[in-house]
Amino acid sequence: MRLIISFASLFLSVILLQLSTGGVGPLDAISGLTLGFTTAEIGMLGSAHFIGFFVGCWWAPRLMGSVGHSRAFAVCTALGAMGLIGHTLTEDPRIWAALRIASGTCVAGCYTVIEAWLNAKVTNENRGRATGTYRIADLSASLGAQLIIAVLPPASYISYNLLAILCCASILPLMLTRASQPQTPDAPRLRPKLAWHCSPLAVAGVIVAALSSASFRMIGPVYGQEVGLDINQIAFFLATFVLGGALAQYPIGWLADKYDRRWVLIWLSGVAILSCGITMIASGTGTVGIMLSAAFFGFTTFPIFSISAAHANDFATSEQRVELSAALMFFYALGAIASPYISSNLIGAYGPGALFAFVAVGHLFLILFGLYRMRSRPAPEDRTRYVYAPRTSFTIGRLTRRQRDQALRTEEADAPEQTKPDRNV
Repeated sequence: MRLIISFASLFLSVILLQLSTGGVGPLDAISGLTLGFTTAEIGMLGSAHFIGFFVGCWWAPRLMGSVGHSRAFAVCTALGAMGLIGHTLTEDPRIWAALRIASGTCVAGCYTVIEAWLNAKVTNENRGRATGTYRIADLSASLGAQLIIAVLPPASYISYNLLAILCCASILPLMLTRASQPQTPDAPRLRPKLAWHCSPLAVAGVIVAALSSASFRMIGPVYGQEVGLDINQIAFFLATFVLGGALAQYPIGWLADKYDRRWVLIWLSGVAILSCGITMIASGTGTVGIMLSAAFFGFTTFPIFSISAAHANDFATSEQRVELSAALMFFYALGAIASPYISSNLIGAYGPGALFAFVAVGHLFLILFGLYRMRSRPAPEDRTRYVYAPRTSFTIGRLTRRQRDQALRTEEADAPEQTKPDRNV
């Protein structure tokens, strides 16, 4: 409880921010359907969000260095609020796409500030509990953001203004805290080649994770409408995906720590293909079947990013972990930018089932590439701990680096003297 109170302002800002920005994606999709947007135009909105996300990831650390944490957070939330309010002024999908770039920049920028602040304030003793509480707050608010769509009328002045109010409200806890601002950390260098050097399979994994998650969260409302769900049911459809992904973290993390992570990725992708097929079949079985299939789809696809990140960190040094995290997020952003637009066009051409056929093809590629990579080099002898890695900012690696390093130190301390690895080799 003392830990929660000490970081209450950060956690409350995360919750309010996620309720606002996490809701705009499905609200835009449902509003676009109401206004007669084409599926390609709705996909363009999702892709525009991740363009802004990438811009925010790169720009926010430099903004913090210029004006400090609090002012950088205020700038980003102002962009997000303007992006939301601007939706009420026009019904042009191209202008909405530009506004979604602003909201995507807000998301990445605000999370960068919060994670940098949290990383500077935690200690080695409470780091695990602090990051665990942070993840619970983020996932719970993400679940709530999907459910809030059930009570927001689409294409409504009230809906977008309510989300804008929540976005503005996220400034208050951070601005009113009496805690001093931490020193601004150096912005991580963006080195995409580092991720490929550490693990080409991890790069493929995060791209496929983006293909699965971004397509579903941005185009899922279109799929839901095509299979006959109403607005309330679409909200629960999206929420069950998030819930399934949250429930997967512990069992899949246990498997990823116990067995070769490449095999875990391969088998999980195989089950993900199965979940895609079940979801397509379940579209004709009624609401309960559709909801259960969405939860199963989230369970099988959500952990792919974290397993890939853990596998890449197995081949990285402690000094490389922050830049490796930034590099993996870069590849995730690339996949997330492309996948909503591609999947929306496929739905327009071939029907709603094309969304999951597209995701299944991506996981089939990951299986084949994983089998190929297993022939290229053996599994690492020393492995880091599986850590749920939110796709929030380039600086998330600062929070998880010491947890991974601590796992290595613990394993080496527990190992017999003759089996301890020689770090000088």
